Amino acid sequence: MLAVPLLVLLLLEASVPSLAAQLPGSDSAGTPPPADQAFPWERMRLPQTVVPLHYNLTVHPDMNTLRFTGVVHIELEVLENTTTIVLHSSELLISKVTLLVPGGPPTPLRFLEHPASEQLALLSDRVLYQGGTYDVLLEFSANLSDNYHGFYKSSYRASSGEIRYVASTQFEATSARAAFPCFDEPAFKANFTIQIVREPRHIAISNMPKINTVELAGGLLKDYFDTSVRMSTYLVAFIVSDFLSVSKTTQHGVKISVYASPEKIDQTSFALDAAVKLLDFYDDFFDIPYPLPKQGMWSDLVAIPDFQSGAMENWGLTTYREAGLLFQPKSSASDKLGITMVIAHELAHQWFGNLVTMEWWNDLWLNEGFAKFMEFVSVDITYPELQVDDFFLGKCFNAMEVDSLTSSHPVSTPVETPSQIREMFDDVSYSKGACILNMLRDFLTREAFNEGIIRYLRRYSYQNTVNSHLWQSLSNVSRRPDRPHKWYTDDELDVGTIMDTWTLQEGFPLVTVEVKGREVRLHQERYLKTDDLTQGTPVRAGFLWKIPLTYKTSHSNTIQRFLLKNKTDVLYLEEEVDWVKFNVDMSGYYMVHYQGQGWSGLTRLLQTNHTALSSSDRASLINNVFQLVSVGKVPLDTALELSLYLSREMETLAVTQGLSELVPIYKLMEKRDMKTLENQMKGYIVELLQTLIDQQTWSDSGSVSERVLRSYLLLFACVRNHAPCVEKASRLFHSWKALDGNMSLPSDISLCVFAIGARTPEGWDFLYEMYGRSPDTSVKSRIKTALSISPLTDKLHMWESFRGEVLKTQDLPHVVIAVSKNPHGYKLAWDFLRANWPALIKKFGEGSSSIARMVTGVTDQYSTPHMLKEVQEFFGSLTKEMGSELRCIQQTYETIELNIRWVDKHLPLLQAWLDKHTSRGNTQHTRHEDL
Repeated sequence: MLAVPLLVLLLLEASVPSLAAQLPGSDSAGTPPPADQAFPWERMRLPQTVVPLHYNLTVHPDMNTLRFTGVVHIELEVLENTTTIVLHSSELLISKVTLLVPGGPPTPLRFLEHPASEQLALLSDRVLYQGGTYDVLLEFSANLSDNYHGFYKSSYRASSGEIRYVASTQFEATSARAAFPCFDEPAFKANFTIQIVREPRHIAISNMPKINTVELAGGLLKDYFDTSVRMSTYLVAFIVSDFLSVSKTTQHGVKISVYASPEKIDQTSFALDAAVKLLDFYDDFFDIPYPLPKQGMWSDLVAIPDFQSGAMENWGLTTYREAGLLFQPKSSASDKLGITMVIAHELAHQWFGNLVTMEWWNDLWLNEGFAKFMEFVSVDITYPELQVDDFFLGKCFNAMEVDSLTSSHPVSTPVETPSQIREMFDDVSYSKGACILNMLRDFLTREAFNEGIIRYLRRYSYQNTVNSHLWQSLSNVSRRPDRPHKWYTDDELDVGTIMDTWTLQEGFPLVTVEVKGREVRLHQERYLKTDDLTQGTPVRAGFLWKIPLTYKTSHSNTIQRFLLKNKTDVLYLEEEVDWVKFNVDMSGYYMVHYQGQGWSGLTRLLQTNHTALSSSDRASLINNVFQLVSVGKVPLDTALELSLYLSREMETLAVTQGLSELVPIYKLMEKRDMKTLENQMKGYIVELLQTLIDQQTWSDSGSVSERVLRSYLLLFACVRNHAPCVEKASRLFHSWKALDGNMSLPSDISLCVFAIGARTPEGWDFLYEMYGRSPDTSVKSRIKTALSISPLTDKLHMWESFRGEVLKTQDLPHVVIAVSKNPHGYKLAWDFLRANWPALIKKFGEGSSSIARMVTGVTDQYSTPHMLKEVQEFFGSLTKEMGSELRCIQQTYETIELNIRWVDKHLPLLQAWLDKHTSRGNTQHTRHEDL
């Protein structure tokens, strides 16, 4: 049965009549040209004939009608003689356009709109001369957007039950044009002076401090904000709300304020303290003061009730999902870690992205890769107790999963359309970008790398850059003759030549190592999970990387280095060794295959003395050996034999990586009729980790890393029906329910308690009620997950159960993906995605990460030709406008094909190995198959 269409959810949100019914049409001051006149520009990118210098923008959001009016006065510099000004406008009703010429009268301009390219052409009867400055004034109006882009409406329910509205902006990547006409490309930097008209019951905030408020007729107020620094349009922000704030000042004199709805302002203390500490760190680390010269210097962080992404780095006014900013004592260790990391990411952007901005979206990674990298650097130093190093490798492994497909893309790749630009916000730009920066820092030394990026930031402050600007800054610093600890020769150090191999071609290398005595033979090729041919040429052909190899041996813990520049090479060890481990601590973005007896030696080492290697090295070995099974380099039993050592593993990083490789194997079987083998695999994993599971305490004690591991292990054990876990969780849930949810549960174990409670109809209904009642965003998140992994199929139409009144539409992708992982709900999720595809595209945006996550998340565990055909038929029926060319669809096809191949090839060997290592009759751990 098909799920209830998403349209029901969307219609339940507040709506307003169409623009045509309530907004005035254009008047004689801005006359549209004849209908048959051709639009004067044919490209998606704007012409370079004029550039904006300054915007003076006034906006009035009417919070009663949920529409807004505005006027923008743009000062322009003409670079080439022209009679046409082309800029961006999207879904705005332009009512008046005027040209203001120095020394002359105001002149009405004719204008043309081109909705397909979201462009607006202003047509002048007189020539605008090169070198001259002119002003244009545009008046416009629109509805506050129903999606999460542009100037949009958000809402929350006050404690009184009243629905209150917030008007907020989200302009990255191409949505400033939906709030005011502008030159909406990152290279068109300008200064902005903003005024907001509002009612007295609201406040207005923007990028810069408020310098004055005046009363207007009708009881309205007009707030005037100071003029900004030069910045790109996507960083402009303004919010009208009834929020409250708390404030502190950093050691460097920057006033930090955190805003939230009145009911949640008491959940902002942790975020405020974290922002203060992190901004002080960045001030010192970059040796560049916080680069927004507000009066007295300040920075605002705002929790928005409806927000599609995790957060946004608007200059001086960063915005967040409530779950990304609000923290309570009931929040878990993972909540604390996540909030700290997202704040660190957005504040890093104030330098990387805001102060220095990529020239075009093809180099988005210069913003996002650096911010992702710096969030780990900053939190590692400011919050060492969070042990963030335990989580960095996971980002690299996630990126490699996408980057191993033919549908991947280079870190720096050409894009033009808004949909293509939105697709760039993926694991390649963020996580691969961070991982190759980490590799480069290890190659150059931390001192040289840090000095180089500081020089880069100083040299290009308030400017736009491309890759080569960064590489040149790093090369110049690293080539200094007084640079200590250099291990490379200067003729090897052309950073641009090295890094172009990592940013201008997709994928990553697999390095094959063969040891013969002291001789180590090296060979590199692209790691690619498919052997398909592209136009008759092997897909792996033509790829070559300059790889900074690191290795250590059984005879020395000293890290050795070698720059592999060719397809093959040979290096020589000082003496013969028992084993060699390449890619020390996974500092490089590449995989390693140990040919000959290499894997056997490393497996023996793990089984006899696993602590001889770091937890990072152990995690990378686990990842690499299972990934090599997928490409036929290693038989499955070799990987499974290595996994046996996990029965003695205690470290979070290695244990979670082991689960990340083993769990997907049985997840493939859950969606096929293979219960016996599926249960054997599940039983093997529980038995493998049983000692560690039974050692876990049901508390919030220990380090953050230990607490995250506890939460993960106990949830896994409970849903696998490990008897001690189920019994304990059941007792806790019944006690919590008996006290109407007022009993304090340890936050780190509450998810597994809720998951056990959601197995019964009464428990599910009670959790659903508590979801609606709880003001705590972290508790709501855990309840939402527990409800979606319930084995009660009739309860899993969650989008119908919530009907948009309790579950916010922003959380819909998470719920759909969670239900799709549930063996009792995966068909429901797929049916929902198909039935509601047009509404989902409209709400979240074609090419958005929300759409991509749903497409890949719902389908990535399918492994039958029937499901592949069904997926191909649905996506193949779409039009281009409905997303038929999205990269995530190509990734989905590849992934299902790979799953089919994996199952067909490896299941007989898996069955034989499990028969040897487990008892087929043991079903104690697997009576409930809900995950």
